[in-house]
Amino acid sequence: MQDFKIFFKDKDGVAPMPHRRFVTSGVLVVLVLTSFVVGVLFGDTFSGNQANGAASASTTVRIIGLGSSGQVKDVNFGLYWDVWNKLQERYIGKPVADADLFYNSLEGMVAAAGDPYTVFLRPQKAERFNQDLSGSFSGIGAELGMKKDIITIIAPLPDSPAEKAGIKAGDKVLAVDGKDTYGWTLDEAVNKIRGKKGTAVNLLIFSNEGTGPKEVEIIRDVIKVKSVKWEMKDKVAYIQISSFNEDTAELFDQAIRDLVIKNPKAFVLDLRNNPGGFLDTAVRVASEWIDKGNILTEKFSDGTEQMYVSNGKHRLGNFKTYVLVNQGSASASEIVAGALQDYGKAVIVGEKTFGKGSVQDYEQLPDGSGLKITVAEWLTPKGRHINNNGVEPDTKLAPVMATSTAQIVEQEEVEYKDTVLEDLLKMIK
Repeated sequence: MQDFKIFFKDKDGVAPMPHRRFVTSGVLVVLVLTSFVVGVLFGDTFSGNQANGAASASTTVRIIGLGSSGQVKDVNFGLYWDVWNKLQERYIGKPVADADLFYNSLEGMVAAAGDPYTVFLRPQKAERFNQDLSGSFSGIGAELGMKKDIITIIAPLPDSPAEKAGIKAGDKVLAVDGKDTYGWTLDEAVNKIRGKKGTAVNLLIFSNEGTGPKEVEIIRDVIKVKSVKWEMKDKVAYIQISSFNEDTAELFDQAIRDLVIKNPKAFVLDLRNNPGGFLDTAVRVASEWIDKGNILTEKFSDGTEQMYVSNGKHRLGNFKTYVLVNQGSASASEIVAGALQDYGKAVIVGEKTFGKGSVQDYEQLPDGSGLKITVAEWLTPKGRHINNNGVEPDTKLAPVMATSTAQIVEQEEVEYKDTVLEDLLKMIK
C-alpha cells in the first residue's frame, strides 16, 4: 500500500472533500477526475479497427530525443500491431485474450520508467486502490514499501491481522503463497496479499531479528483504523497517530482540546509505524506547532517548486514536544517530523525513518483503470531530501527484545517491549 494525497484549497485554505491530495508510505497522489485522452499518447493508432489488428502499419509518431543521440526519430507503432497479430495467429496457446495483451502492454510500458511507484493499475487493481483511499478494505493490514528491490513491511496497522500474526516494520516479504516476490512491483505484492475476509494468505518473512526466513499464515479481515489515540501519561500529553486518514484532522483537534486544558508539561507525538496518508492533514498537524512558514516543498523535474505553508490554529507552539519515529514512519509522518525538526519545534526521538519522499500523480481512467506517475520529490522546509534518506532522530532510542517468558506471545515468537516510550517519559520527568 502506499501513501497518498489530494489537495485543492478553497477560499479559506481548507481542502474540501472529495478533492484532496494524499501522501502515504511515501507516495503522493493526485486524483484527477477528468477523462484520459488516449490520443495524447498514441495519436491515431487507437482506433476501433486498429484494435482488431486492421491496417495500421503506416501509422508513425514523431519522438524527439529517442536514445542517447538526442535526434528526432520516427517510431512506427505498426510494429506493435504486427506483434499483436503474430501472437494471435501463431502462438501455440492461442487465442490470447485481447484484454490481457492490452493491459500487459500498458503495464510493461509504464514499468519501463524503472520506478516502483510509477505503475499502471488494471481496473480491478484500481478498484482496490480506491478502496484504500476510502479507509476500509479487506486484507492483512500492513503497509508495503520497496527497499533495495525487496518487498518490505513499512508498518503493520494497529490491531490488524498482520500485527496479531507478529509482522513487524522492516520485515522482508520473500514469497506470497509459495510464489517468490523477486521482481514484483509494489502493486503486484499488494494485490497478491489482498483478498476476501476470512481467507488465508501465507507469507515467507525474513525478519530483522535474524532468526531466518519463516512462513506466517494470516487470515484476512476488513481493515478499519481509528487513526488517533490520546491520553495523559502522568503529566505528559500523549498522542498517537497511526495514519493520516479522513478521520485524523477531527480526532487530532479533539485530542488537543482534551489535553491542553490539563496543562501538560510536554507533548509526545507518536508517529512510529505511521505509513502516511493525506498530505493536507499532515500539513495541518505540523501547523499546530509551526505558526507560519513553509511546511514542505514539492520539487518537479523541470525545476519548478510548490510550497505548502502553515495553516490552522497553531495551539501547541509553546509546548515542549517530542516526536517518536522509527523505520515504519514514512511519507506524511516524515513530513511532520522533518518540519518540526527543521523549525526546532520538537525533539525527534527513536530510529531513522523509512525515507519515502517522492510525489505521484494519480489519474482514474475511463475504463476503470488507473495510472500513477512519479512527478516530483518533496523536501523539508530547510531543503532536506527525505527520499531514500529518511529523518535522523535527535535522540536515538531503539526497542529492547523481551526476555521474560511473560513477554512471549502464544505462538512462542519473541515480542519487543516498548521501552522507547518508557525511556522517553523518564527523560521528560
